[in-house]
Amino acid sequence: MNIKNNINYFRQTLPEKCKLIVVSKTQALEKLEEAYQCNQRIFGENKTQELVPKYNALPKDIEWHMIGHLQSNKVKYIAPFVHLIHGVDSLSLLQEINKQARKNSREIKCLLQMFIAEEETKFGFSEEEVLHLLNNPAFLSLNHIKIIGLMGMATFTEDKSQVRNEFKKLNIFFEQLKALNLPRQVEMKELSMGMSNDYTIAVEEGSTMVRIGTAIFGERNYD
Repeated sequence: MNIKNNINYFRQTLPEKCKLIVVSKTQALEKLEEAYQCNQRIFGENKTQELVPKYNALPKDIEWHMIGHLQSNKVKYIAPFVHLIHGVDSLSLLQEINKQARKNSREIKCLLQMFIAEEETKFGFSEEEVLHLLNNPAFLSLNHIKIIGLMGMATFTEDKSQVRNEFKKLNIFFEQLKALNLPRQVEMKELSMGMSNDYTIAVEEGSTMVRIGTAIFGERNYD
């Protein structure tokens, strides 16, 4: 795979409003450095045990996104530097992020992960749970987090119409939230949806962030 050509392809084809998050999980530092040399500055990781060493090894102007399922006991390791946490799926996790952000004297930006797929292995809030969260006094008391949008993962299927419907529904809810009088901790700006296998549909349905790994680096290295 030619990393430079692949990154340039996405830059040329993605809409201006849509950010390219290069997913570097399981990839060697050399590949990340090659992407960095192509002026790529936004990288996404699924696991804290990979994210922290890569943060330590690579230039500090990289914007690191935590895109995988995050356990509360791992937040402290990434709280000093993480730019955006995509997969926030509970109030308890938000409370821990807030706690660790306060310890580091910073505000941490987050996306609420929505459950949109027909797969029990996926995580996320329902629409009703999000509306309840935004009115929960425990949430409203958090001063070191900022919710800047939503994230969703579609069902892994060959049925493109199903994928489109899932993304479309998420975008509709995103726009509904935008129209509400939201708490000071919330601003609906980003809609993170779409990966290597379905990003074209996601972009058509309003995504502002796509998470691309395989289409840039090739198949993952599991060694």
